[in-house]
Amino acid sequence: MKLTFYGGAKAVTGANYLLESGSTKILIDCGMPQGGSESQEIHDFLYDPHTIDGVCITHGHIDHTGRLPQLVKKGFSGKIFSTPPTKKIAELLLFDSEHVLREHAKKEGKPTLYDKSDVIKTLGLWETMYYGKEFTIGDFTVKLINAGHVLGSSSILIKAEGKTIVFSGDLGNALMPFLKRTEYPGNVDYALIESTYGDRLHEDVEKRKDLLENAIEEVSARGGVLMIPSFALERTQEMMFEINELVEHKRIPNIPIFIDSPLAIRLTEIFKEYMNDSVYFSEAAVKLVKEGDKIFDFHGLHITLRSNDSKKIRGVPPPKVIIAGSGMSQGGRILFHEKEYLPEEKNAILFIGYQAEGTLGRAIAEGARTVKIRDEEISVRCEVRSISGYSAHADQAQLMKWAGSLQGSIKKLFVVQGEEAAANTLAVKIRDELAIDTKVPSSGESMVL
Repeated sequence: MKLTFYGGAKAVTGANYLLESGSTKILIDCGMPQGGSESQEIHDFLYDPHTIDGVCITHGHIDHTGRLPQLVKKGFSGKIFSTPPTKKIAELLLFDSEHVLREHAKKEGKPTLYDKSDVIKTLGLWETMYYGKEFTIGDFTVKLINAGHVLGSSSILIKAEGKTIVFSGDLGNALMPFLKRTEYPGNVDYALIESTYGDRLHEDVEKRKDLLENAIEEVSARGGVLMIPSFALERTQEMMFEINELVEHKRIPNIPIFIDSPLAIRLTEIFKEYMNDSVYFSEAAVKLVKEGDKIFDFHGLHITLRSNDSKKIRGVPPPKVIIAGSGMSQGGRILFHEKEYLPEEKNAILFIGYQAEGTLGRAIAEGARTVKIRDEEISVRCEVRSISGYSAHADQAQLMKWAGSLQGSIKKLFVVQGEEAAANTLAVKIRDELAIDTKVPSSGESMVL
């Protein structure tokens, strides 16, 4: 087998791996680079899309799926495989991405990367598979197992030439309140492990809940607005789940809480489709649902799907909480709220997820006192807070546990999908503490397995 790292090497986003055996070529993920220098220019593929026999998708996030329509546009005509929830999620995210790319191309006076017809063709090539069911793509035998990252996320086990390799995809945070935990792959010869939080630990679940409660209470007490930039997929649903618990136990004041993200609202409907299914949701969450708990709803929640409803939020007197996309403040309705509320000291912005280099969210989180939003200089005088425990990614300890499960059989472990410092830190720790041979590959590097 031959493995080439076309994306996701020494970078958090843009996952794209080519695996070859005999005459068969498959891709694992085909993601869009996001944030900073990673996303400044999307180049042509460094392989011929016509020659690819199939694509396996770990989950629906755009940094794992965003270039699929471009792949199809350039000649790919094979099958795309994922779990059923991943396909439903990817459909929403890809159409949303097409709109964002089109608007950006129009502004820059450049051709679009792909259009709606390419998204439609992509979805027509997509087949769904359940966890644990083996299927073949040419010389490869493939199986999806639960990665625990977001609804329907997978690690991908692939066998060929008497060898087994696992692609971790993004691994889930064990503190996730409603999804099933990560499944370990068992004996493998080779593995790729993500490293987004390869050099950090998360707060524990009660501490992060306390931090959320404190943020809402303190901003409310001073009559301010709490802005929470949130990823539409998983993070917003996690916020809704935990705020539901805080409201039910009367741990926070009775103030308006707005979900101001059309994409997050539509994605939440997909979550609701599966919340009775113990394949994807934890037994505790399924039990709550069966007992009548509306886990994604609570008193004081306001869903603002339409643009006109979003604009009316400004007229609602504080205190109030606004949860809106995008999670890194790179676009979406959060920008309108940031322009309005960043300059006032009584307000606060709470970051609950990873902020990539080069993003507006990263700048604010690192203490920038002035930022540019839609070509306008905005002062940042509000309080800036963050909670790392809400990440959907495994932290260093959880990644070490996953890597430790491979001891005894693994020949080499490739550390990917993390900033270089995080990847190197994790690689050294695994090598020193678990005696596993590790490598942090470079973009474009190939390995014969």
